[in-house]
Amino acid sequence: MKVEAECAGCIVSRAVAEVMEATTNPALRFRAMVETLRLLSREFKPTAVPADFGTKRDRLIKRITGNNDPYKRIKRTSNEKALKLLPYARKIVEDGYTQQDRFKRACLCAIVGNIMEFDIPGHKFTFSSLRKLFREAGKDLVIDDTHKIYELTKKANVVLYLTDNAGEIVFDTLLVEQLKNMGLTVIVGVKGGPIINDATLEDAEASGMSKIADKIITTGTDAVGLALKEFSKEFLDAYDSVDLVFAKGMGYAETLTEYKLKKPHALLFRTKCNPVADFFRVPRGKNVARLML
Repeated sequence: MKVEAECAGCIVSRAVAEVMEATTNPALRFRAMVETLRLLSREFKPTAVPADFGTKRDRLIKRITGNNDPYKRIKRTSNEKALKLLPYARKIVEDGYTQQDRFKRACLCAIVGNIMEFDIPGHKFTFSSLRKLFREAGKDLVIDDTHKIYELTKKANVVLYLTDNAGEIVFDTLLVEQLKNMGLTVIVGVKGGPIINDATLEDAEASGMSKIADKIITTGTDAVGLALKEFSKEFLDAYDSVDLVFAKGMGYAETLTEYKLKKPHALLFRTKCNPVADFFRVPRGKNVARLML
């Protein structure tokens, strides 16, 4: 998908929030924002992809401020709070009577976890609201391809699970557990370096994912979404070899839609902004389980 006019405001707003986290030096903050605005002026075109633009912005801010992980504190807090809620979410999944029901419930918990993102204009969440969101997740599922995804999953042998945010990855463990219970080999992919609040190897360890997945790999780079030209050979080999890909979050939704896919991809995310909601023709603030073939 391509940028909309509204994306410009989000790019600047998130830059301000990130700069404030990255450094207390007023001169560096000012310089980072000047360079962000120059980037916007130079490259904000109708052909631009939101996730790609976000990658360029974040790399610029990290380079200027010298802070390679501005969201580190927020990511740590997100993991800690999510772990406290994990038993509650796990009970929701385990209350399912059938394997398919438990699979769908785990998908819904993983999608609800995608709400854990910061500094998107108009998107607010509190950790205290997550319990209610878990209970009522099905009501907000506006695209429900979980049955189709489940049927494909039953026929698969090896799947790749692409994570999105820290904190959220804690609830992804519930779906990975269900995939393992179905007899699948599960490879989990995290980002190769800090980018926004996306999960890295450190978060895979903190969340317990490294103890559940058959293998944890990184993309080999700090890019938002799917950036195949930048990804490592290890990642590309795994991506090419699996039967099915689960992709979490808007970053993957924004970038996967730019490729001609060679295998099924299960997109699981929450529409946290209008451009993404408009692209998928659904309301903002809703849950999506979309099978892409």
